[in-house]
Amino acid sequence: MKKDFKYYLKLKYTERIKRNSDGSYFAEIEELPGCMTEADTKEQVLQMLEDAKRDWLEVALKRKIAVPEPSVDDYSGKFNVRMPKFLHRNLAYRAKSEGVSLNTLISTTLANAIKQ
Repeated sequence: MKKDFKYYLKLKYTERIKRNSDGSYFAEIEELPGCMTEADTKEQVLQMLEDAKRDWLEVALKRKIAVPEPSVDDYSGKFNVRMPKFLHRNLAYRAKSEGVSLNTLISTTLANAIKQ
């Protein structure tokens, strides 16, 4: 497959979006150094990040700079966590009271904790 502008544009790069203390948003593409933008709303920052990606790719290809491809790290979805016994107990009680597995409770809690 020819690795041209259209090829790179279709790849799923890692987008990082953070809310600034003033309420605006900062976004960057992890694999493309310097590809970043800021905007007042999440919708605006996502559109502007897409524009920044297009510009970044155009410049890199024009200057014959190697374009990184997205990371394809494989994660098993499993890891061990050590915690105090009281925390394990409290989590188990809460999971039981909510009628879910301990795994589901912890996964949901972690997912909610990292939402931006």
